[in-house]
Amino acid sequence: MLDTTSGTGVQGHVEDGWGKVADAFRRNFEGSPGEVGAACCVYVDGRAVVDLWGGVADREANRPWDKDTIALVASTTKGATAICAHLLAQRGELDLDAPVVQYWPEFGAAGKEQLPVRWLLSHQAGLPVVDGPLTFEDACAWHPVIRALEAQKPLWQPGTEHVYHSMTFGFLVGEVVRRISGKSLGAFFADEVAAPLGLSAWIGLPEEQEGRVARIEYAAPFTLEEMTAGMIETTGLDRDTVLAWMNAVWGPDSVQARAGQLGGAFDPAGDYMSTRAFRAAELPFGNMFTDARSLARMYAATVSEVDRVRLLDPATVEKMTAVQTDKTKMNGLPPGLDIPADRSFYMALGFWRACPPMPWTGPRSFGHPGSGGSVGFADPDAGVGFGYVMNLWSFRIGEPRVSNLAAAVAACLG
Repeated sequence: MLDTTSGTGVQGHVEDGWGKVADAFRRNFEGSPGEVGAACCVYVDGRAVVDLWGGVADREANRPWDKDTIALVASTTKGATAICAHLLAQRGELDLDAPVVQYWPEFGAAGKEQLPVRWLLSHQAGLPVVDGPLTFEDACAWHPVIRALEAQKPLWQPGTEHVYHSMTFGFLVGEVVRRISGKSLGAFFADEVAAPLGLSAWIGLPEEQEGRVARIEYAAPFTLEEMTAGMIETTGLDRDTVLAWMNAVWGPDSVQARAGQLGGAFDPAGDYMSTRAFRAAELPFGNMFTDARSLARMYAATVSEVDRVRLLDPATVEKMTAVQTDKTKMNGLPPGLDIPADRSFYMALGFWRACPPMPWTGPRSFGHPGSGGSVGFADPDAGVGFGYVMNLWSFRIGEPRVSNLAAAVAACLG
């Protein structure tokens, strides 16, 4: 057991040779902004070598972050959703090159008859937004969103462009999983991923787990200038290119801004994430609650055996991590602006691949980050499964808290 007297209350287990990760974890509490509460776990070759937690889970209640604290991990959920789809593909129940209508006939309206499943997983379907109107209750109920997506016309010819399907991804992939398995995505994940591995992870949080949830806090917002500087640093692109890219793709009138509202269902200024309705719903784009230990264990089981359980075989991992967005243009970019995929949106089939903003440990790493800073990833070459969760949400480019941890893992790997 590791413990400190620095005031951060860092506890856990660190094997010999992995002290640099513990040092980086402690330093994160001293940075600006410093951690409130957080956890980090690293598996190597199916075994936990780092399992740390510390800080405060809820300042208002004066509740410390303990071994069993769980947190909302936002879009880190998408990695778990993708794993569910690839389990079906591995079993021969899902053909990624088949048209979606083979599994979901109603999807074929508005010119989507030939759209293959792989374009749902790689954000190339042209369906990042829903015209709506949809309510928060509609989103939590699932089927109203599915009906809206069935009727939705793609924003571009599918397969010719890409942009992040921030919310629709979960409904699109989740409905395919539901049509094949007969189970909702949350139920499939619980039965086929969480249960075999003994994970504390839920897409659709049971009410009896509410007392374990860390309370979200928000770091001071970053200015456009600060975000631009961060993007320049991480991508190596020039200032004019970065500004044009950010304004076109992430500006207030962009597709991405509309995508985050899901036809009006989610108010960006609202506090819906703290409601029981949001936590209880199965929203596989972004409402998984878990701890770092479970994230790391899940990803470890995609590249190695964990307590006699391996989720995905090497052939499946090879197929699902092949980059898909290197031959299509990012939607919304002004004419003449070219952003290399490996510096912006290097997306495989449901997973980000190694590119400058991502804190991976090796070139074949794959995983998914979440809004605010959480991340889970695997490195098949090093046999690594990594998980990091926190309750201080910050929106910096190339989030340094997790980048520091990943760099320490890489240093320990040699």
